[in-house]
Amino acid sequence: MDKLLPIGSVVLLEDSTKKVMIMGLCQREVSEEGTLWDYAGILYPEGYIGANKIFLFNREQIDKVYFLGYQDEEQIRFLDMMEDFIKEKRKN
Repeated sequence: MDKLLPIGSVVLLEDSTKKVMIMGLCQREVSEEGTLWDYAGILYPEGYIGANKIFLFNREQIDKVYFLGYQDEEQIRFLDMMEDFIKEKRKN
């Protein structure tokens, strides 16, 4: 995956058998302030079932995309901003 996927996309991560739905972009792990992740995801089809069931992952960990979330001009601009933000933060 070269580009970030939109919120709502459903993916399968490497070495996993359970699908995950992307619910957030550009997430920092609370316990490790220096770790910046591309995505936060929740189990699919269950959805949010608690804070301890949110998965942080990067685009390189995505094995397969099952569904691409809603896209419009606003979302495309937002993804471009997040791409720039992630690139800048990972440079430092």
